[in-house]
Amino acid sequence: MDRLTEMEAFAMVVDQGGFTDAAKKMGISKSAVSKHVSSLEARLGARLLNRTTRRVSPTEIGLAYYDRARRVLNDAGEADALVSSMQSDPSGLLRISVATDFGVNHLSPVLGEFLADFPDITVNMVLNNRYVELISEGFDMAIRIGDLEDSSLRARKLTETSMRMIASPSYFQRYGRPQKIDDLNEHKLLHYSNHSAGNVWKITAPSGEKRQVRTAGWLTVNDGQSLLNAAVSGLGIAYLPSFLYAEALEKGLVEDAIPDLPMETQGIYAVYPPGRFTQPKVRAFIDFLVHSFGDKGPSDW
Repeated sequence: MDRLTEMEAFAMVVDQGGFTDAAKKMGISKSAVSKHVSSLEARLGARLLNRTTRRVSPTEIGLAYYDRARRVLNDAGEADALVSSMQSDPSGLLRISVATDFGVNHLSPVLGEFLADFPDITVNMVLNNRYVELISEGFDMAIRIGDLEDSSLRARKLTETSMRMIASPSYFQRYGRPQKIDDLNEHKLLHYSNHSAGNVWKITAPSGEKRQVRTAGWLTVNDGQSLLNAAVSGLGIAYLPSFLYAEALEKGLVEDAIPDLPMETQGIYAVYPPGRFTQPKVRAFIDFLVHSFGDKGPSDW
């Protein structure tokens, strides 16, 4: 007899507390269930069930075997479901975490196209500027910028963004333009309060040396768009990604503070929980993002 069927019959008898209810649950006759269990006991050379006229209960060995058998049966069921889902169209609720700046400026504008392509998917996009725990907080995926801190997650690179220090022409007219990194100590800097390193800018000097600029900011805020607005209005120098400042730079609203410095780049990634199987809805959205942002970055935004 089929080993998995024997295992299923035995587990069902334990779950239902008897052969009659197990037979009804499996849609087969009571005698068939009994034959499956007897065949299993014979093959294992052990009695798995205590049978009386009133009740059926697992023996000590039977209880230990049941725990393992139930895991095998659950895995088999999940394997069947996996194959079915991989062949089905992407569907269901897709919960995404993304930084506010990127979500508002670049993800929101393309969501309509994605939802039109996949009408069976609904999206719950959560905009925040904190690091979220994907699994414990119930997210299917997140979009993260910069170094990936959690190596246990799977990641796919979408594109890149460059990082530059920018300020308005009016600021440079009033306070002068820094010529080198050390000159920043004499300027009014605009800081991002949610940065993991605090009020520290990591900058590469023309020599290739990695430098850290640590000065008190004239303004500190937890939103990149607000920092860009402050820079445009002449309040100081901001260190921002190109996906925020590119349009303002093209319009002449801001200028590069120290143009001779090497360009800093950061990756933009889709991250999702580990495992060999990627849910169709997640795979579909990541493929869509790769296509949508394929012509972007690091400075072309």
